[in-house]
Amino acid sequence: MARYQATLAYDGTGFFGYQRQGNQRTVQSEVENALRMLGWQERSILSAGRTDTGVHADGQVIAFDMQWRHSPEKLCSAINAHLPEDVAVRSVTITGDDFHPRYDAHYRSYRYHIYCHPQRNPLRDRFAWRVWPAVELDAVQAAAQLFVGRHDFAAFGTPPRPGGSTIRVIFAANWSVQAGDLLFEITGNAFLYHMVRRLVFSQVMVGQGKVSLAELASGVQNAQPQIPGLAPACGLVLQAVGFTGLGERHDGLKADKTAIGEDDCGKDLRH
Repeated sequence: MARYQATLAYDGTGFFGYQRQGNQRTVQSEVENALRMLGWQERSILSAGRTDTGVHADGQVIAFDMQWRHSPEKLCSAINAHLPEDVAVRSVTITGDDFHPRYDAHYRSYRYHIYCHPQRNPLRDRFAWRVWPAVELDAVQAAAQLFVGRHDFAAFGTPPRPGGSTIRVIFAANWSVQAGDLLFEITGNAFLYHMVRRLVFSQVMVGQGKVSLAELASGVQNAQPQIPGLAPACGLVLQAVGFTGLGERHDGLKADKTAIGEDDCGKDLRH
């Protein structure tokens, strides 16, 4: 018996989120069904976070215990042979028996994709949020810098448990332009439920001139409530989960048992 660490990619459009939800189609249930076809007999796989309905991933990390007589590379191929087309295992490695992808994670990175156009495009709307009027890049870039550091993000999300801490550490937050589209990338030790999508919505409001930078700054610095709104799930991707590096520079982050992913609230909360 060995513990395996695997990285998943999935198109979240056709899933009722990551976490197993009764008879609903979820990423977790599909992966567990595939593992059972290979002789896996445990109760549940472990994960770095539970993305919500419609949220995608390119770097979700899971772990599971299993008896397997062949190489991790062959295990990766075998699992993929039993998975549907909208989810795949990108890599598999053997890890320590006590490895937990949630509690051992030092940081998580997310990407949000926006395109600005007056008319919708069905071929793009699966993985991006169409925004109009157009967003001013300099404005959202200035807004993103407000998030970097240790802040109380109570104005932008809810904790995994009632009364839990809303303080999170953001290591980096930046906007870039790729092929005319806007990409927001953010890396932190953990994220509150819906935090990334609320941050994106608030920045778009700034970029469209509907909210001032000072108002957004007050939300970050003073936990001042913001204009209600949530960026659509379709533009969000869990890009990576890191287990060394960034988080090691901040005391106590690795041991933080509230370290969770965007849309992971510890219970079933859906739109």
